[in-house]
Amino acid sequence: MILAAGFGTRLLPHTRVKPKPLFPILNQPLLLLTIRRLQRFGFSRIIVNCHHLRNQIESALAGFEGVVVQSEETILGTGGGLRYALKHMADEPLLVTNGDIYHTIDYRQVMKEHAGNDCSVTMAMHNCSRFNKVTVAGGCVKSFAADAAGKKLAFTGLQVLDPSILESLPDGANSCIIGHYRKLLEQRVQLGVFRADDCFWTDMGTPDDYLELHEGLLTGKIPRWQDFEYQDDNAFLVSDKLTVVGENKLADWCALGAAKIQDVKLSRTVVWDGVELPIGHIADNELISISPDGL
Repeated sequence: MILAAGFGTRLLPHTRVKPKPLFPILNQPLLLLTIRRLQRFGFSRIIVNCHHLRNQIESALAGFEGVVVQSEETILGTGGGLRYALKHMADEPLLVTNGDIYHTIDYRQVMKEHAGNDCSVTMAMHNCSRFNKVTVAGGCVKSFAADAAGKKLAFTGLQVLDPSILESLPDGANSCIIGHYRKLLEQRVQLGVFRADDCFWTDMGTPDDYLELHEGLLTGKIPRWQDFEYQDDNAFLVSDKLTVVGENKLADWCALGAAKIQDVKLSRTVVWDGVELPIGHIADNELISISPDGL
């Protein structure tokens, strides 16, 4: 299941244009790339929940074989969305991933870890100082409390769970899956840990994160999924539907979609489909999701 219902408030105003899971990465929607990667790993049935700008996600996934779209009238949260999807799940472990993460974690290894650890939940963790909040010991989660003593790791948003643990959540109500896990720990239910320290991971949570991901992918610092159509070594990705007028200068790296540019100077910039930049526009280290006069 891919969790894709959130509002993406840290990415405003860009999430007024698109829901975060549909943000293009090298001119391809992240959600579609994630689905193709999951299918390449052998997952044949995928549930995607949506709420914010859900009509865009519904349209993007129309006709995708093996994909079930769960449209939520009200926001249900990570726990509520999973509980509401219980009717779509089989009686077998479920891989869950956030719709806004780009990573190189091997899904099969997380599933393998879960199959061998006798835990109801297995959470993929890594050492990322910015997000280290979960206390772990002996291959298990010990606490989600910020003030708990012990070694802390960051939850990647990737996990495997036995669907039966969702049954005690109220159906159709908003809830947080981490809050549910806190209760499970109180009941002495074991939550396993899969260490993903050697993998690349980003949650694409802010415009800076989004731009840094593009920089890494275009300059070769971050490995690209084989599902990308763009695999060149050139740090400048230009859509074949880009309309170009006059003399334009690109520096450092850029990713340009089906936009229109004329006599512009761009560096370290991502321009989405449909954008028309003013004549002579100058941009550095920017995400341009809509024509500047429309923001």
